[in-house]
Amino acid sequence: MAGFRYHDVGPVDITMIPHPLVTLLLDLSEHGIVYDVLGRPATGNAVVGLHADALRITSAGAGDVLQIRMSPVIAAAILRDTDIIGGAVTPLPELWGSCAAILTERLRSTPSWEDRFAIAAAFLRSRVPRGFGVAPEIAYAWDQIVRTRGLLRIETLAAETGWTRQRLWSRFRTHIGVSPKHASELVRFDHAAHLLATGRSPADAAVEAGYADQSHLHRRTKAITDMTPTVVARAPWLAIDEVAWPTT
Repeated sequence: MAGFRYHDVGPVDITMIPHPLVTLLLDLSEHGIVYDVLGRPATGNAVVGLHADALRITSAGAGDVLQIRMSPVIAAAILRDTDIIGGAVTPLPELWGSCAAILTERLRSTPSWEDRFAIAAAFLRSRVPRGFGVAPEIAYAWDQIVRTRGLLRIETLAAETGWTRQRLWSRFRTHIGVSPKHASELVRFDHAAHLLATGRSPADAAVEAGYADQSHLHRRTKAITDMTPTVVARAPWLAIDEVAWPTT
Protein backbone atom coordinates (compact mmCIF):
# COMPACT_ATOMS: atom_id res chain seq x y z
CA MET A 1 0.00 0.00 0.00
CA ALA A 2 1.02 3.59 -0.52
CA GLY A 3 -0.56 6.94 0.17
CA PHE A 4 -0.35 9.98 -2.09
CA ARG A 5 -1.04 13.53 -1.13
CA TYR A 6 -0.79 15.91 -4.06
CA HIS A 7 -0.86 19.59 -3.20
CA ASP A 8 -1.19 21.29 -6.59
CA VAL A 9 -4.36 23.30 -6.95
CA GLY A 10 -4.07 23.04 -10.72
CA PRO A 11 -5.03 19.99 -12.80
CA VAL A 12 -3.10 16.74 -12.29
CA ASP A 13 -2.31 14.75 -15.45
CA ILE A 14 -0.05 11.67 -15.29
CA THR A 15 0.32 8.35 -17.05
CA MET A 16 0.32 5.09 -15.11
CA ILE A 17 2.78 2.66 -16.70
CA PRO A 18 1.55 -0.96 -17.07
CA HIS A 19 2.46 -3.09 -14.08
CA PRO A 20 2.36 -6.85 -13.35
CA LEU A 21 0.17 -6.33 -10.28
CA VAL A 22 -3.51 -5.52 -9.90
CA THR A 23 -3.98 -1.98 -8.57
CA LEU A 24 -6.78 -0.58 -6.42
CA LEU A 25 -7.00 3.21 -6.38
CA LEU A 26 -9.14 4.70 -3.61
CA ASP A 27 -9.83 8.37 -4.29
CA LEU A 28 -10.07 10.31 -1.03
CA SER A 29 -10.13 13.75 -2.64
CA GLU A 30 -13.04 16.12 -3.08
CA HIS A 31 -12.48 16.58 -6.81
CA GLY A 32 -12.39 13.02 -8.10
CA ILE A 33 -9.93 11.10 -10.26
CA VAL A 34 -10.74 10.57 -13.93
CA TYR A 35 -9.29 7.60 -15.82
CA ASP A 36 -8.98 7.76 -19.59
CA VAL A 37 -9.61 4.23 -20.85
CA LEU A 38 -9.25 4.12 -24.62
CA GLY A 39 -10.72 7.60 -24.84
CA ARG A 40 -13.61 6.84 -22.45
CA PRO A 41 -13.64 8.50 -19.01
CA ALA A 42 -14.18 6.57 -15.79
CA THR A 43 -14.27 8.30 -12.41
CA GLY A 44 -13.73 7.64 -8.73
CA ASN A 45 -12.43 4.46 -7.08
CA ALA A 46 -11.28 1.80 -9.49
CA VAL A 47 -9.49 -1.50 -10.02
CA VAL A 48 -6.72 -1.32 -12.63
CA GLY A 49 -6.22 -4.75 -14.18
CA LEU A 50 -3.37 -6.40 -16.04
CA HIS A 51 -4.60 -5.20 -19.45
CA ALA A 52 -4.74 -1.51 -18.58
CA ASP A 53 -1.85 -0.60 -20.91
CA ALA A 54 -0.64 2.98 -20.38
CA LEU A 55 -3.44 4.53 -18.34
CA ARG A 56 -3.84 8.30 -18.24
CA ILE A 57 -5.09 9.69 -14.91
CA THR A 58 -6.29 13.24 -14.32
CA SER A 59 -7.71 15.19 -11.40
CA ALA A 60 -8.96 18.71 -10.86
CA GLY A 61 -6.70 19.56 -7.93
CA ALA A 62 -5.25 18.68 -4.53
CA GLY A 63 -6.27 15.51 -2.72
CA ASP A 64 -5.34 12.11 -1.26
CA VAL A 65 -5.21 8.74 -2.98
CA LEU A 66 -4.66 5.34 -1.37
CA GLN A 67 -3.05 2.83 -3.73
CA ILE A 68 -3.09 -0.92 -3.10
CA ARG A 69 -1.17 -3.30 -5.35
CA MET A 70 -1.79 -7.06 -5.24
CA SER A 71 -0.35 -10.00 -7.07
CA PRO A 72 -2.99 -11.55 -9.34
CA VAL A 73 -2.93 -14.65 -7.11
CA ILE A 74 -4.05 -12.54 -4.12
CA ALA A 75 -6.42 -10.51 -6.30
CA ALA A 76 -8.11 -13.73 -7.42
CA ALA A 77 -9.08 -14.42 -3.82
CA ILE A 78 -10.21 -10.87 -3.04
CA LEU A 79 -11.88 -9.83 -6.31
CA ARG A 80 -13.04 -13.28 -7.53
CA ASP A 81 -13.51 -11.99 -11.07
CA THR A 82 -10.91 -12.85 -13.70
CA ASP A 83 -12.44 -10.36 -16.15
CA ILE A 84 -11.55 -7.59 -13.69
CA ILE A 85 -8.09 -8.98 -12.87
CA GLY A 86 -7.18 -9.40 -16.52
CA GLY A 87 -9.11 -6.35 -17.71
CA ALA A 88 -8.39 -2.63 -18.00
CA VAL A 89 -10.21 -0.40 -15.48
CA THR A 90 -13.30 -1.31 -13.46
CA PRO A 91 -15.09 1.25 -11.24
CA LEU A 92 -15.08 -0.14 -7.71
CA PRO A 93 -18.85 0.33 -7.17
CA GLU A 94 -19.44 -2.21 -9.96
CA LEU A 95 -17.57 -4.75 -7.84
CA TRP A 96 -18.52 -3.90 -4.25
CA GLY A 97 -21.56 -1.66 -4.57
CA SER A 98 -22.30 0.57 -1.57
CA CYS A 99 -19.48 -1.07 0.41
CA ALA A 100 -17.01 0.84 -1.75
CA ALA A 101 -18.59 4.18 -0.81
CA ILE A 102 -18.69 3.26 2.88
CA LEU A 103 -15.01 2.27 2.80
CA THR A 104 -14.06 5.50 1.04
CA GLU A 105 -15.89 7.70 3.52
CA ARG A 106 -14.31 5.89 6.45
CA LEU A 107 -10.83 6.32 4.93
CA ARG A 108 -11.51 9.96 4.09
CA SER A 109 -12.49 10.73 7.69
CA THR A 110 -9.34 9.03 9.05
CA PRO A 111 -6.37 11.44 9.05
CA SER A 112 -3.54 8.95 9.72
CA TRP A 113 -2.12 7.01 6.78
CA GLU A 114 -1.17 4.12 9.05
CA ASP A 115 -4.76 3.89 10.28
CA ARG A 116 -5.99 4.10 6.69
CA PHE A 117 -3.72 1.20 5.72
CA ALA A 118 -5.05 -0.87 8.64
CA ILE A 119 -8.67 -0.14 7.69
CA ALA A 120 -8.06 -1.05 4.05
CA ALA A 121 -6.21 -4.27 4.97
CA ALA A 122 -9.02 -5.37 7.28
CA PHE A 123 -11.59 -4.66 4.57
CA LEU A 124 -9.69 -6.70 1.98
CA ARG A 125 -9.30 -9.63 4.37
CA SER A 126 -13.05 -9.57 4.94
CA ARG A 127 -13.63 -10.07 1.20
CA VAL A 128 -11.83 -13.44 1.07
CA PRO A 129 -14.09 -16.47 1.50
CA ARG A 130 -12.89 -19.07 3.98
CA GLY A 131 -10.79 -21.71 2.24
CA PHE A 132 -10.67 -19.87 -1.08
CA GLY A 133 -7.50 -19.90 -3.15
CA VAL A 134 -6.14 -20.52 -6.61
CA ALA A 135 -4.71 -23.89 -7.55
CA PRO A 136 -1.22 -24.46 -6.05
CA GLU A 137 0.16 -24.98 -9.55
CA ILE A 138 -1.03 -21.51 -10.59
CA ALA A 139 0.45 -19.87 -7.48
CA TYR A 140 3.73 -21.68 -8.16
CA ALA A 141 3.71 -20.62 -11.81
CA TRP A 142 3.18 -16.98 -10.87
CA ASP A 143 5.97 -17.10 -8.27
CA GLN A 144 8.36 -18.59 -10.83
CA ILE A 145 7.48 -15.95 -13.42
CA VAL A 146 8.28 -13.23 -10.88
CA ARG A 147 11.43 -14.97 -9.60
CA THR A 148 12.87 -15.31 -13.11
CA ARG A 149 11.68 -11.82 -14.12
CA GLY A 150 9.56 -13.24 -16.90
CA LEU A 151 12.34 -15.20 -18.61
CA LEU A 152 11.27 -18.78 -17.80
CA ARG A 153 9.95 -20.62 -20.86
CA ILE A 154 6.30 -21.65 -20.64
CA GLU A 155 7.20 -25.23 -21.57
CA THR A 156 9.62 -25.40 -18.63
CA LEU A 157 7.06 -23.85 -16.31
CA ALA A 158 4.44 -26.38 -17.38
CA ALA A 159 6.84 -29.27 -16.83
CA GLU A 160 7.64 -28.04 -13.32
CA THR A 161 3.94 -27.96 -12.42
CA GLY A 162 3.36 -31.40 -13.89
CA TRP A 163 0.83 -30.05 -16.39
CA THR A 164 0.89 -29.90 -20.15
CA ARG A 165 1.56 -26.54 -21.78
CA GLN A 166 -2.07 -26.38 -22.94
CA ARG A 167 -3.43 -27.14 -19.46
CA LEU A 168 -1.21 -24.53 -17.82
CA TRP A 169 -2.21 -21.94 -20.42
CA SER A 170 -5.93 -22.66 -19.95
CA ARG A 171 -5.92 -22.85 -16.14
CA PHE A 172 -3.67 -19.81 -15.72
CA ARG A 173 -6.01 -17.71 -17.85
CA THR A 174 -9.04 -19.06 -15.96
CA HIS A 175 -7.57 -18.16 -12.54
CA ILE A 176 -5.54 -15.03 -13.35
CA GLY A 177 -7.36 -13.54 -16.33
CA VAL A 178 -4.34 -13.41 -18.66
CA SER A 179 -2.11 -15.97 -20.31
CA PRO A 180 1.27 -16.99 -18.81
CA LYS A 181 2.92 -15.30 -21.79
CA HIS A 182 1.21 -11.96 -21.08
CA ALA A 183 2.06 -12.21 -17.37
CA SER A 184 5.69 -12.93 -18.23
CA GLU A 185 5.86 -9.97 -20.59
CA LEU A 186 4.47 -7.61 -17.95
CA VAL A 187 7.04 -8.81 -15.40
CA ARG A 188 9.89 -8.52 -17.89
CA PHE A 189 8.79 -5.07 -19.05
CA ASP A 190 8.47 -3.85 -15.46
CA HIS A 191 12.08 -4.88 -14.85
CA ALA A 192 13.22 -3.06 -17.99
CA ALA A 193 11.21 0.06 -17.10
CA HIS A 194 12.81 0.30 -13.68
CA LEU A 195 16.26 -0.14 -15.17
CA LEU A 196 15.48 2.75 -17.51
CA ALA A 197 14.26 4.82 -14.55
CA THR A 198 17.59 4.37 -12.76
CA GLY A 199 19.38 5.88 -15.76
CA ARG A 200 20.45 2.73 -17.58
CA SER A 201 20.65 3.10 -21.34
CA PRO A 202 17.99 1.36 -23.48
CA ALA A 203 20.71 -0.95 -24.85
CA ASP A 204 21.84 -2.01 -21.35
CA ALA A 205 18.27 -2.34 -20.09
CA ALA A 206 17.38 -4.52 -23.08
CA VAL A 207 20.26 -6.93 -22.41
CA GLU A 208 19.65 -7.20 -18.66
CA ALA A 209 15.89 -7.62 -19.02
CA GLY A 210 16.27 -10.38 -21.59
CA TYR A 211 15.27 -8.64 -24.82
CA ALA A 212 17.05 -9.60 -28.03
CA ASP A 213 18.44 -6.10 -28.50
CA GLN A 214 17.59 -2.41 -28.11
CA SER A 215 15.26 -2.50 -31.12
CA HIS A 216 13.33 -5.38 -29.59
CA LEU A 217 12.87 -3.43 -26.33
CA HIS A 218 11.80 -0.36 -28.31
CA ARG A 219 9.15 -2.31 -30.25
CA ARG A 220 7.71 -4.01 -27.16
CA THR A 221 7.71 -0.75 -25.17
CA LYS A 222 5.80 1.00 -27.94
CA ALA A 223 3.35 -1.90 -28.16
CA ILE A 224 2.73 -1.93 -24.39
CA THR A 225 2.74 1.79 -23.58
CA ASP A 226 2.70 3.66 -26.90
CA MET A 227 5.85 5.39 -25.58
CA THR A 228 9.52 5.07 -26.37
CA PRO A 229 11.94 3.69 -23.74
CA THR A 230 13.32 7.22 -23.28
CA VAL A 231 9.87 8.57 -22.38
CA VAL A 232 9.13 5.60 -20.10
CA ALA A 233 12.37 6.34 -18.22
CA ARG A 234 10.95 9.73 -17.21
CA ALA A 235 7.41 8.54 -16.45
CA PRO A 236 6.55 9.26 -12.81
CA TRP A 237 4.15 6.40 -12.13
CA LEU A 238 6.20 3.25 -12.62
CA ALA A 239 5.59 1.95 -9.11
CA ILE A 240 5.68 3.09 -5.54
CA ASP A 241 9.35 2.71 -4.73
CA GLU A 242 12.49 4.74 -4.35
CA VAL A 243 13.32 4.34 -8.05
CA ALA A 244 10.13 5.73 -9.54
CA TRP A 245 9.40 8.18 -6.74
CA PRO A 246 12.69 9.70 -5.54
CA THR A 247 12.58 11.86 -2.42
CA THR A 248 12.67 14.99 -4.55
